[in-house]
Amino acid sequence: MCIAAFLWQAHPLYPLLLLLNRDEYRSRPTKPLEWWECGEILGGRDGLAGGTWLACSRNGRVAFITNFREVQSLPQAKSRGELPVRFLKSQKSPLDFAKEVAKEAHQYNGFNLIIADISSKTMSYITNRQTNDSDSLVTEVSPGIHVLTNAQLDSPWPKAQRLDQSFRELINKNGNRELSAEEMVEKLMTNTVKDDVSLLPGIYSPRTEYQFSSIFVDTETELGRFGTGSISVLSVKNRGEASFFERHLENDAWIDNHFTFQIDNI
Repeated sequence: MCIAAFLWQAHPLYPLLLLLNRDEYRSRPTKPLEWWECGEILGGRDGLAGGTWLACSRNGRVAFITNFREVQSLPQAKSRGELPVRFLKSQKSPLDFAKEVAKEAHQYNGFNLIIADISSKTMSYITNRQTNDSDSLVTEVSPGIHVLTNAQLDSPWPKAQRLDQSFRELINKNGNRELSAEEMVEKLMTNTVKDDVSLLPGIYSPRTEYQFSSIFVDTETELGRFGTGSISVLSVKNRGEASFFERHLENDAWIDNHFTFQIDNI
């Protein structure tokens, strides 16, 4: 049950600052942060289906995805992790690509996809689970701080509100200064506080909802151990300097990877 918090086009130093926890079964094969596609795409990869939950490209395109929390699922659904990869390989604008995906969204289980192009300062959000007050699957993301969990963007789930508040406090405290990826990981993304069951969405069983109510997840399930397997921080500065930090779990040990690169055409 992944969670992401991001700052978009609302900071004097960072056009984009993104933090994301990926939650998955420990048994699912995963490749850590690295360059792939002939050195054009940087991100972790799902070793089973080949897609990704978060990645970026040398030309300043960014994509990340979360699953939608629901009980029912399609037995022959396409892999949601392929969507970020397709965007990073595409030449289409975020909005045009999102509209393209909307036409085939029914072929996937529930998802939330955020796609951005740094050079054009555009970001779009697409979900295949409509909200009650909107008929559109596609929305342009406004500047500011946003939190994405396993419901629609900025849904007021307790842990989303908790992360939103702590993220804002850290941003305000640091002002215009640079932010440390390691500090953000420790202060924001390792929080294990859980919420009262009465405050939770009630989609899964009370026990499961409770175990998934923390920002950092670690629990035993009927299908095996499940929880946060990687914590990522992706930042882009005004002049196009990108920094991608990942702390991932490998053989019960946490390992840090860190890449920096200059985005083309900025």
